[in-house]
Amino acid sequence: MTDTHANGRLAGRLAVITGASRGIGAAVAERFAQEGAHLVLIARTQGGLEEMDDRVQAAGAPPATLVPLDLTDFDALDRLGASLYERHGKLDILVGNAGTLGQLGPLSHVPPDVWQACMDVNVTANYRLIRSLEPLLRQSDAGRAIFVTSGAARSAFPFFGPYAASKAALERVVQIWAQEMRKTPIRANLLDPGVVRTRMRAFAFPEEDPEQHPEPMAVAETFVKLADPACQRHGEIVHAL
Repeated sequence: MTDTHANGRLAGRLAVITGASRGIGAAVAERFAQEGAHLVLIARTQGGLEEMDDRVQAAGAPPATLVPLDLTDFDALDRLGASLYERHGKLDILVGNAGTLGQLGPLSHVPPDVWQACMDVNVTANYRLIRSLEPLLRQSDAGRAIFVTSGAARSAFPFFGPYAASKAALERVVQIWAQEMRKTPIRANLLDPGVVRTRMRAFAFPEEDPEQHPEPMAVAETFVKLADPACQRHGEIVHAL
């Protein structure tokens, strides 16, 4: 690791990032690597993770730990906590970035399995991560947790029912957990990235010109600030743009 990385704001910190193979998760992984963090990258595809690891190492960081995992495999999330404890004994940063849009359309037309899948990925998986990884974050001198939310959680935006409802639920889950962690070294926040050029945005709004929106790297610095041991923000919804 270069001197720049050794002196980075996240030097020596262990960070778990979900949805790390593309979009915002990939940009955050690259910035964390530049700031000296050791990364545990989670995504569904091994190939996507390997491509991301190449980017991490190109940034001058050591190889990441790659975890190909479907977040709806809740037993695997439990094993993740045990595995990280065995290897590292602690966790410094958790970034709950992975999410799914679900089906767009009238709420009454959404199939129950689509609704459940959206809740599983956007809410339950993050609850299971909290449950699995809180003991490791407590072992850090400055545990930091960041969960990606959306403005849809705070507006009655038509045709985005499963996504909006799941993000609203995520916000309340994280805010409750933050209150429970007030007297610990853990600081937990939600980050609303705003409108960013991602695959999910392109799917939701195919008529848009994606070039009009900033790239995911534009919001990565806000993640670094919230992951910094010096950050004392807690229980907030932070807007990146």
